[in-house]
Amino acid sequence: MAGDTNDMLSLNNIHHIAIICSDYAVSRAFYTEILGLEVIRETYREARGSYKLDLALNGEYVVELFSFPDPPSRPSRPESVGLRHLAFAVGDLEGAVRHLVAKGIEVEPIRVDELTGKRFTFFADPDELPLELYEG
Repeated sequence: MAGDTNDMLSLNNIHHIAIICSDYAVSRAFYTEILGLEVIRETYREARGSYKLDLALNGEYVVELFSFPDPPSRPSRPESVGLRHLAFAVGDLEGAVRHLVAKGIEVEPIRVDELTGKRFTFFADPDELPLELYEG
């Protein structure tokens, strides 16, 4: 019977988000030096000609950054089916925006979520993957 809790998959949490980048050195620097994610492990996989970089936020594993030879582009605009964006919670939205702008990152104007009343903004990683900063 639909809705029977015995038939539900029991998920605990999101383990990680996997991101494929076009320029490993640029994306590695962006995610570690600008966003401040911590390197857990970096592996070069010779058979694939690719890197796998495991990154943590506040000590918790959250992002796998992959490089592959000549990956195809994925459209972000117009919005397409699939992952829409990755959102990070921040306590000081204005401070986070100032940090990004000081690092040369273009940030959209701060908006208010009409459903929650919380403020947010968007910016992009080096491959134009939309990233969000969400207040709280």
